[in-house]
Amino acid sequence: MSKIIKPEILFHDDDLIIVNKPANYLTIPDRHDATKPSILGFLKAQFEQIFIVHRIDRETSGILCFARNEHAHRHLSMQFEKRECQKIYLALVEGKMMSDSGTIDKPIAESQTTPGKMVIANRGKSSITNYKVLEYFNNYSLVECEILTGRMHQIRIHLQSIGYPLAIDSMYGRKGEFMLSDIKHKKFKTPNTDEGERPLMSRSTLHAFRLMVFHPATGEKVHFEAALPKDFEAVLNQIRKWKG
Repeated sequence: MSKIIKPEILFHDDDLIIVNKPANYLTIPDRHDATKPSILGFLKAQFEQIFIVHRIDRETSGILCFARNEHAHRHLSMQFEKRECQKIYLALVEGKMMSDSGTIDKPIAESQTTPGKMVIANRGKSSITNYKVLEYFNNYSLVECEILTGRMHQIRIHLQSIGYPLAIDSMYGRKGEFMLSDIKHKKFKTPNTDEGERPLMSRSTLHAFRLMVFHPATGEKVHFEAALPKDFEAVLNQIRKWKG
């Protein structure tokens, strides 16, 4: 399991809190295991009132927004519901994408056979993702994704549906870890240790990078950004070095 890193509060005032969530942190506490770290628990230890505005997957790192009072909560929640805010993610996908940019407009529904998994299905809810390739590699692409809807696992299932799953995604992709040997191939030498090769990264290659909302008190546009975490940067650096 990846090392647990503490959350970082990027901004807070009387109305909202912006947090940079590390990978492997839950947004809200687990119903069955309260010992698992969550952002809500982290914030409640510091602030009197916290209201949940939106969530991101446990393995996904990046920006989360919380409200500090009921008015701010209503205001922010309505923005998310009406698609007035802007949510930008960075995703490392498997394969060299054929198009520089595009829109994925496919309905998403819960799987009827696998609990916790989503599928593309006509019975699902309307789901729209805009994407733009930021950097091409031989076997991977770094993609910027803007979600216009907020469905569970939206980016993961949308990218997989067009043939480019996340480079690491144990549910929708082909592997759950990223090894240096994946890109060095014959040039890679296995370490002389009992553990063998250790993964560079072992969680989904998805990061909530940028968020724009209208401030609930002033109505002004406010922009927030969370830099890529070290594990994600390390993978990108190795891919660039070895022409992945």
